[in-house]
Amino acid sequence: MRAHLRRFAKIQSTNLYREHPAPPALSDWLECAWSIEIATTVQAAPVRPDGCLDIVYSRPDGLRAVGAMTAEKRFDQIPGSLLCGVRFRPGMARNFFRIPSCELTDIAIPLDALFGRHARELEHRLSDARSPSEAANLLAASLHAPADRPNAVQRTVAALAATHGQADLDRFSRAANLSPRQFRRRCLEESGLAPKNLCRILRFRRALHLGSRHTRDWAAIAAETGYFDQAHLIRDFHEFTGQTPMAVFSNPRPG
Repeated sequence: MRAHLRRFAKIQSTNLYREHPAPPALSDWLECAWSIEIATTVQAAPVRPDGCLDIVYSRPDGLRAVGAMTAEKRFDQIPGSLLCGVRFRPGMARNFFRIPSCELTDIAIPLDALFGRHARELEHRLSDARSPSEAANLLAASLHAPADRPNAVQRTVAALAATHGQADLDRFSRAANLSPRQFRRRCLEESGLAPKNLCRILRFRRALHLGSRHTRDWAAIAAETGYFDQAHLIRDFHEFTGQTPMAVFSNPRPG
C-alpha cells in the first residue's frame, strides 16, 4: 500500500506529524525526514501532490520508493502503526534511485527493487526502531550524499522550486544551457514531472500552505501565488484534489 501520508501537517488532533532536519551532508538533496504517530483510525486521509519523491517505511508494508504525484490520493491507517520517511527536494531523488524519476510518477515500488540487499538490511534495522521518530532519523542517516554536486538541471529545478512555480520556463531552460524541449525531457527525468506541470504543482503547494496558515482570502492567495485569478486557482484545486479550495479547508476530514 502506498502509505506515504507525510504531505499534511496534521491527521487528527490525537495523531502527531513531525519533521526532522535532514543530515547536513544531505541538505542539498533532502527537504526533511518525517514521522507520524497514528493514535486513531484515519478515514481517507489525503496525500496531495507537492513535486517531491519519498522513501517511506511503514509496518507492516516495509520500505518503498514513492514517486511524484499528479493527483490527491487517500489512505486509511491502523491505529498505533509506525510510519515515517524521507522527502527529497524536487528533482533531487534520481541520484539515489538510479532510474529516471518519471518511471516512478504516481506509483510506489518496494525499495529493494532499487537498492537490493541494502534495502533489506535497512528494513531489518528499522524493524527494531522503538518509535516513528527514531525510525525516521535512522532512515535519513542510512543515505549517503552523492559524490557529485547537483547537476545543472537539478540546480535549475531547485531554482524553480524556490519561485514556488512562478517562473519563465524559457529563461530557466537557458540557465540550464538547454533548449525548452531538452529541458522538458531532462526535467521529467530528474523530477518525474514536465516543467509546466511541476510549476503548477509547486504553485498549488504554495497556495495550499497559505490557505492552511492565513485568513482564507482566496482572491488574495491566488494573486500572491501567481494564478491569473481565483477561478484559475479553483481549477487547479479541482484537478489536484477533486475539491474547491473552500471545500478542502472546510471539510472536517484531515488535510
